[in-house]
Amino acid sequence: MDFQDDRDLPRPEFSLQAEPARLEPRMLAWWAERSIWARMQEKHAGAEPFVLPDGPSSTDGPLHMGHVLNKVLKDMVVKYRGLSGRRCDFIPRPDSHGPAIFQRLGVFGSWEASARTLDFAYEAQELRELAMLARRGLLYRAKKSVPWCVHEQTALAEAEVESAPRTSPSAYVAFRAGPELVERFSSLQGREVCFVTWTSAPWTLPANAAIAVNADAEYVFYDAGPRVLCVAKDLLAKVLAEVKADELVMKNARLPGGDVETVAFDDLRKVLVYASGQDLERLTYQHPFLERTGRVVLGAHVTLETGTGLESYNPLRGDGRYDETAGPALRGLRVLEADPIIIGLLAESGALLNSKTDTVEQNHPSCARCHHPVILLAETQWFIALDKPLAGEKPLRQRVLEEVDRVKWAPDGTHSRIRETLEKQPDWCISRRGSGGVLLPIVSCEGCGEAVVSPELMERVAAAVEREGAGTWERTPMEEFLGAGFRCALCGRSAFQREKGTLDAGFDSACRFLAVLERRQRLPADLLLEGRDQLLGWVSSAMLVCVGTRDVAPYRACLMHGLVVDEQGEEMPQHRESTIAAEEIIRRHGAEVLRLWVASACRSDVSISPETLQELRQGYAKIRGTLHGVLHILHGFNPARDMVPAADLLPEDSVVRGWLAEMVAQVLQAYEACEFHLVYATMLDFCSTGLPAMYFNSLEDRLSTATTAERSRHSAQTVLFEVASALLPLLAPVLSFTAEEAWQQLPGRPAESVFLASLPPS
Repeated sequence: MDFQDDRDLPRPEFSLQAEPARLEPRMLAWWAERSIWARMQEKHAGAEPFVLPDGPSSTDGPLHMGHVLNKVLKDMVVKYRGLSGRRCDFIPRPDSHGPAIFQRLGVFGSWEASARTLDFAYEAQELRELAMLARRGLLYRAKKSVPWCVHEQTALAEAEVESAPRTSPSAYVAFRAGPELVERFSSLQGREVCFVTWTSAPWTLPANAAIAVNADAEYVFYDAGPRVLCVAKDLLAKVLAEVKADELVMKNARLPGGDVETVAFDDLRKVLVYASGQDLERLTYQHPFLERTGRVVLGAHVTLETGTGLESYNPLRGDGRYDETAGPALRGLRVLEADPIIIGLLAESGALLNSKTDTVEQNHPSCARCHHPVILLAETQWFIALDKPLAGEKPLRQRVLEEVDRVKWAPDGTHSRIRETLEKQPDWCISRRGSGGVLLPIVSCEGCGEAVVSPELMERVAAAVEREGAGTWERTPMEEFLGAGFRCALCGRSAFQREKGTLDAGFDSACRFLAVLERRQRLPADLLLEGRDQLLGWVSSAMLVCVGTRDVAPYRACLMHGLVVDEQGEEMPQHRESTIAAEEIIRRHGAEVLRLWVASACRSDVSISPETLQELRQGYAKIRGTLHGVLHILHGFNPARDMVPAADLLPEDSVVRGWLAEMVAQVLQAYEACEFHLVYATMLDFCSTGLPAMYFNSLEDRLSTATTAERSRHSAQTVLFEVASALLPLLAPVLSFTAEEAWQQLPGRPAESVFLASLPPS
C-alpha cells in the first residue's frame, strides 16, 4: 500500500526518507533548549538509582571506533534505565576528544560534572585511598623486576603491556663451568665443561647474575668434541639439532601404523654424566665475555618446554642504558640496540654455539601507550601487598577473590579470566618514575634511607592538595607536613627528602573512579560496562583498591563488551587508524547508523565496513518505513476522542495487540540483559515482517473506503496508536533521533519528549 497516494491522509512531517544532516543537529539543540536530560533526572529524583559509571577515557590519539562503541552502549543502558523509571545520572569522564563528538552521537549525560572530575578534590581523594592502604599495612617498598618502557623511561602496570610479534636473535650460549665441578663429577676431570642456556634477548646477558635449573629435572653432560655441554636430558636432541646437527642420525621406528622417521643420537656413549638439578646447585661458572663469575641456583619456574633446561638470570638495573659494569664496548648504549654487538662478543669468545644469523619469531612485550619494546628492570618501587596476613583479617588477595565471586560477570568466561589473573598476580607496583601524575606523599631519611610511610602525613598532604592542587606537595616545606621535631625512628636524624616518582595511572584511574561514585553516585555501582581489554586493567585495579580500603567490590555486575576488529578479525588498537572514521560516517549517513552498528554488535568482537553500513542502512529504512506508515494512518486521530475500547476492536486489530505484547516482552527482556543486538533484531523483525507484511496490506481496502468517523478506521488507529506509544520509547535508547522525531508527530503524545515518557509494561 502506498500511503503517499492516499488523498485522505496528507503526508506528515515524518518523511519516508531520513535527513540526518538537517534533522540531528536540530534535535540536539531541541533537547538542550528544553533541558531534557535534566528533566529526566528531575522526573526520577525520588526513584531507586541505577549507577552506571564511566571508566577512564582516552587522553590522546584520534577518535577510535572503540570509543564510539563504548560510549553509545553506555548511553543505551542509561536511556533504558531512565525510561524504565530509575534515576540514572551518567557522568562521562573527561576525554581529549571533547564532549561534542559524543553529544553528536546523541549520548546523554551530566557533561558539566564531567569536567569537575579533574578538580583538586579528586586528586586529594587518591592520596586518602593511599593512606587507607598504608594504615592497613599494605604499602611497602622493595627492589623487584618490573616491566619497564625504555622509551617512556617508566615502570608499567601489567595492563599497560601488550604483546607484539618481533624477530629476535636466537642464541645458544656456553658458560664455562668453574673448577669445583670435578669435585662432584670426577669423570669430567681434564675436560672443558659448559652450561648451555638459550636466549632470544642477548642484550640481557651483561646483567647475568646466575643460571637457574629445575631441582627435579634430569640433566646430562654430553661430549660434543672439544667441550662437554650440560643441558636437560629431555631437551638434548633439540639442542643438538640447533648447535651440532651432525651428532644426530635419522632412523626408522616400526610402529603399528607403519614406519616413522625419527631423530636419534649417533652414539649414546657420548652422554658422560647424568645429574639432577639438585646436584648442580651452587656450582660456579665464568661469564662468556665479562670478567665475572656466577652460580647455579634452583628455580621452580624453569620448565623443559623450550630452551635448554637452564635459564640465565639477568636482573637489569638502571634506566635502560648500560653502565660501566657491562664493559667498554657497551657502556652508555641503549640495551635494546645491543643485540648485534653482543652476538659479536659471544662469537669472538667462542661462547656462541649456533650461527650468528639464527633468528626466532616471537611475541614480545611492548608498551600499550607508545608501542615500543618493554624490558624487565630491577627497580626500587612501591607495592601493594596482596598476601600479607593482616591483624585479625584475611590477606587482601583472599578478600578480593571472595568479592570477585559475588559479582555477576558477563559474558561467560569473564569471571574465570579475572579470577585466574588475580590468583597469580604479583604484588601490585603502584609507583612510576617521571612526572605527569600524582606525586607520592612519602619521605625518606637522608641519613639511613629509611622510608616514612605515614598515613597521617598522607592525610595532611591530601587536605593541602584539596585546597591548592597536587603541586603543593613540592612547593611546601616538608616541615609543615611532618611537624616540628620529627625524627627518623631508625637513626634519629631529622633531615628528609621526598620520594621521587608518581602514582601509577591504574591506581589513579581506580581512585578517581571510586571518588566519582562516592561523591556523585553510589558505591557499589550497579553495572560496570567496559571493553574486554580493560578487564585486567583498571577494572581489576578498582577491585583491588576498593576491597583494600572498604572490604567491598566497587560494582555488583560487570559486562565486558567486545573490541573493534578489522575485516581479518585482528584487533584494531587505538594507535591504528580505522579506514572508516566515525566523523565521516556521521557526516554521510548520520549518527543513527552508528548507533545501530553498536546495537547490532553482540558481545563478541565487531568489525565495521561499507558493506556492514549498507546492511544497517537497509535495516534502518525498514524501521523508518514502518513508523512512516503508522504516523500516516494516525493522521487526524485524537486519542481522547477516537480510542476504541479493547472489547470493541475488530478481530484483525486485536491480533496486532497480541503481536505487540509479545514483541514488548522480548525487547524488555533483551534490554534487561544488555543484549542490544536482540533488541535491534526483535524490533526490526516486528517492523519488517510483522506489521507491514501481515497487517498494513489488510488495511488497504478498509482505509481507502471508510470515512474518518467510521469504527473500522478508529479500531485500526487505536491499535496503531498503542503500537507507536510502545514502540517509540522502546526504540529511543537505540535510535534516539528517529524515536524523538516520530514522537513529535504522534497525536496525543503523553509527554513532551519520548525520553520523558515511560516504557510499556511487560
